Amino acid sequence: MPKSNLTTLCYVEQDGKYLMMHRIKKENDINKDKWVGIGGHFEPDESPEECLLREAKEETGLELLSYQLRGIVTFLSDAWQTEYMFLYTADRFSGELGECREGVLEWVRKDKVCELPIWEGDKIFFRLLAEDRGFFSLKLRYVGDRLVEKALDGVEF
Repeated sequence: MPKSNLTTLCYVEQDGKYLMMHRIKKENDINKDKWVGIGGHFEPDESPEECLLREAKEETGLELLSYQLRGIVTFLSDAWQTEYMFLYTADRFSGELGECREGVLEWVRKDKVCELPIWEGDKIFFRLLAEDRGFFSLKLRYVGDRLVEKALDGVEF
């Protein structure tokens, strides 16, 4: 069965830092060598919140106690199916950070995140999060690794 094209992505926040994952462990990973948040594909019949909480627990060992849906990001690409991603931030959790089989987890200062190898479009939603913008819809289209189209709330920029 093909993977769902619905996903979650979460940036867990603590002490001015985001929990980031350096994707270096998985074979055939479209995010290989990039730094991303935590999250993944919906399983059948999951709500966005159920997917978020399951993925957070699987990837980090943490149980999220306080989280907020910040936006929906539509990714289009010449290399993979269109993906609709529910973007969250979380600011309270319980448990101990564990090992992740998809990458290496590390707390990164928010002002240093954009210096890491991340997707070009991720810099846009980091800016929106930093501005504490209300709920947003962001459309990002890639050709290979190159961002060729971007629209915020339906308006190209």
